[in-house]
Amino acid sequence: MNAHPRILVVDDDPSVRSMLREYLQGHGFDIAEAGNGAQMREEIGRQPPAAVLLDIRLPGEDGLVLARYLREHHDVAVIMVTASGDVVDRIVGLELGADDYIAKPFDLRELLARLRSVLRRHQGPAPQAGASAPTSTRKPFGRCEVDLDARRMFDAGGAEVALTAMEYELLAAFLANPNRVLTRDQLLLKTRNREWEPFDRSIDIRIGRLRRKIEPEPDGDPRCIRTVRNAGYMFVPLK
Repeated sequence: MNAHPRILVVDDDPSVRSMLREYLQGHGFDIAEAGNGAQMREEIGRQPPAAVLLDIRLPGEDGLVLARYLREHHDVAVIMVTASGDVVDRIVGLELGADDYIAKPFDLRELLARLRSVLRRHQGPAPQAGASAPTSTRKPFGRCEVDLDARRMFDAGGAEVALTAMEYELLAAFLANPNRVLTRDQLLLKTRNREWEPFDRSIDIRIGRLRRKIEPEPDGDPRCIRTVRNAGYMFVPLK
């Protein structure tokens, strides 16, 4: 992780931006601010951030529209900031590829922990000084191949398939545990360092996104990532 990662706070409330700027700067981050979508694009054009804290309730283009734009155009971690009761918005945000979400009013310590966790997942481990470049290691995963060294995935034709940080961590967890049932709690601990909560659908949503990318028949019954009723999910390598 960079010594001073740049974080872009997108919120139309100046008091919220000021609070986050003061708190996150005190923990070693460089902070940029935007009050709407146009300002967000301007800031990203000036200097791409490592992560975006993106409020859903914005004037003009809302956070969901901007989340889609970020995922399609920029390799940046995205944390959605939602109202406490906006479960549907959280689900849609995750479907659009957000790396995590946090609900207002939030504890600043929890926000900091989630931000650091997302950055670790998104950027991957730093190379050791003096170490030689690792040999690319690709492993089959459904109809795709995963390059574990580069944290990238490719389809059968060699084209890269976009992955969010959490999707990659799910792939890595499944590849490390073939033919073994992993509970939602285990998957959350492996990918977000927290325990599963009742009605937390983030793992199910990410599994659905992965299936559309890697299953031989995306519209058919899952063959690669199988649901084990009342237990969790299991990765079954294709023969």
